[in-house]
Amino acid sequence: MRILLFSDVHNDLKALEAIVAREADLYVCAGDLVSWARGLEACGEVLRPLGERLLAIPGNHESESDIAGFCARFGFRAVHGKRLELGGLGFAFLGYSNPTPFDTPGEYSEAEIARRLDPFREPPPDVLVCHCPPHGTALDLMRNGAHAGSASIREFIDALQPRWFFSGHIHETAGVTAQLGRTTGTNPGKQGFLFEF
Repeated sequence: MRILLFSDVHNDLKALEAIVAREADLYVCAGDLVSWARGLEACGEVLRPLGERLLAIPGNHESESDIAGFCARFGFRAVHGKRLELGGLGFAFLGYSNPTPFDTPGEYSEAEIARRLDPFREPPPDVLVCHCPPHGTALDLMRNGAHAGSASIREFIDALQPRWFFSGHIHETAGVTAQLGRTTGTNPGKQGFLFEF
């Protein structure tokens, strides 16, 4: 199975056209299709050919209801907070980010992130897809040297060691892959990452 993951498009319709042009069995948007929830209709028109092969979670620039409505209108699948078995692997999905300085629509406290990850503990997923990366890793390192990821996501990964992890949110780390114990973590960025298994 081939799954094309992408994140943080932020209204770049050319980047979305390139995603649609790549062949995969499924496509996963790990959040932030747009900025401040504006422009989802235009993105939906570009992505429309993917239909139910597109799974989406909200980033910090969209709310859960924004993405649910978007998916309902265009025939995509909203998977925020859900588990799915895809190609024999167990996937778990969680959108939103930890708090940012910008008060964007899709932010959770660390306590809320931990609460929402808790149902994924038993059994642990093979693949965890979040918008936000784990704190203190190569995936959350900003240009200024600060780490902006989630401590709760880091704790989950350290404790449960899913085989694969995907996240976006930090634009500077697009394309970066990091090893977190037994977990291989990747930020697919808006160019996308083809996960083959």
